[in-house]
Amino acid sequence: MTNTRQRRSLLGDAAANAAAAVAEALAAAEARAAKAAMAASSQIAADTASVAVPASVVRTRRAAPAGALLGLLSRESGETLIDQIVRSVAARIDDRLLRGGARMPSIRAFAAAHGVSPFTVVASYDRLVATGYLESRRGAGFFVRERAGMAGHGVAAGQSVQRGAGHGSGFEVKPIDVVWLVRNMFRQMPHAQMPGSGVLPSDWLDGAAISNALKAVSRQNAGVLLSYGVPQGFLPLRQQLQHKLAELEIAAAPEQLVTTAGVTQALDLVAREFTQPGDTIFVDDPAWFLMFGSFAALGAKVVGIPRLADGPDIAKLAELAALHKPKLFIINSVLHNPSSTSLSAAKAFQVLRLAEEHDFVIVEDDIYCDLHPGSAVQPATRLAALDQLQRVIYLGGFSKTMAANLRVGFIAASPERAERLADRKMLTMLTTSDIGERVVYKVLSDGTFRKHTDRMRARLDGLRAKTIRQMERVGLKVDVAAPAGMFVWVDAGRDTNVLAERAMAQNLLLAPGSLFSPAQLPSTRMRLNVAAMQDPQVWRFLESELARS
Repeated sequence: MTNTRQRRSLLGDAAANAAAAVAEALAAAEARAAKAAMAASSQIAADTASVAVPASVVRTRRAAPAGALLGLLSRESGETLIDQIVRSVAARIDDRLLRGGARMPSIRAFAAAHGVSPFTVVASYDRLVATGYLESRRGAGFFVRERAGMAGHGVAAGQSVQRGAGHGSGFEVKPIDVVWLVRNMFRQMPHAQMPGSGVLPSDWLDGAAISNALKAVSRQNAGVLLSYGVPQGFLPLRQQLQHKLAELEIAAAPEQLVTTAGVTQALDLVAREFTQPGDTIFVDDPAWFLMFGSFAALGAKVVGIPRLADGPDIAKLAELAALHKPKLFIINSVLHNPSSTSLSAAKAFQVLRLAEEHDFVIVEDDIYCDLHPGSAVQPATRLAALDQLQRVIYLGGFSKTMAANLRVGFIAASPERAERLADRKMLTMLTTSDIGERVVYKVLSDGTFRKHTDRMRARLDGLRAKTIRQMERVGLKVDVAAPAGMFVWVDAGRDTNVLAERAMAQNLLLAPGSLFSPAQLPSTRMRLNVAAMQDPQVWRFLESELARS
């Protein structure tokens, strides 16, 4: 009996001590938050006197408390504070920003630094323990768990960069490369925190049309849905694509079309079929970064051709073509990634002339086709329309405007090349998803896709000019403000790899310019997506970083 009473007394003491600790932490958090708010108010007054910042940004500005482990947490993002903390800490551990064995801040310290309650921190830490990211050591606190899988995600010996004071003893930064950017683009972060992303927000896309098309496809004969498709692709879709290309003045019969798992696979198939190890492939510089590593893995030499506002530097293209004798030249004619500029008619004719002179094939990547309003509204010259698929292989897809998850793209080429590519596709992966192709066919053929793309373009047009003006206000230089597309290629005036590292520490994804060049050299440029620049946190970060001397 005595032992039972003693146990209850001990439990009561523990509960009282815990309650006192919580009350103390809450009081400390409130005091720190009040102090931070006063500091933020003073800073806002100073800032607004010298920099034009939207009122929505000023109203939501907060000073990041000293000792904060994460970036600013948002109570308006639709994501709970616990979810934000868990996701952010897990991301830092995955990226080796927090090393195995590193001690986490105490519950009180974390709560005070981030302006949240201790209960929120306890729940977050418990979830991180349950998912294998942290471990709790009685009497010592919480530590990053040493995990067997960590080695696969880490940096090779000698490649990590240890940061000094201000990051904490557990921080380690991986070198920024293409894999880093792609991995973080696929991380489940809110789109508003990914100004470096290459896609539109999901709520801009027509989810209802995809859902209705899926339902319609599911009602078809089950035997059709359970068997392989056709290696060249779903015939009704290829017939529909024939009409779509005709609107672009490109004549292509269904037998000249091959469906693919997006433009990514289309580029891979073309490179595998028409080059051998040691051959040279030309690309725009800057250009879409993912293909650099893909082509290099095939043993090809990747050479960048400087991209100007109206297309490639023709003098440089002629010089390098004579030197390297390339097999392929990959180019965005319309809405170039990352600048959103388009090829002029004069440059298009010169590119075709050089292709004929030096006997290389042009691969025209037109993935952003549906974001352009058409040549009747804005000038746009497609090489495939001039050449009619003699020396040009044309690529298209629907990941940007319909649904990336469908992974449906296509190749248009001469009949002989299309046959070779269909055979290559069959030997590589048999067929692409017939179900996905049926869904895309349904969406294209029901007549609503055109209205959907009109709405997307109008929405981008409503954001682009004011977003560019704000970019310039915070210190970014915009050389060319393209009148269409989602991207702006800006000059930050400093190494954007460093800027991207600092942004990721605040749960913001930037796309540094070094990744868009095959040389991968440090760059002051970066690509920004105007559809992902609406979160005040993005502007606060850019304004603060660009104000650094």
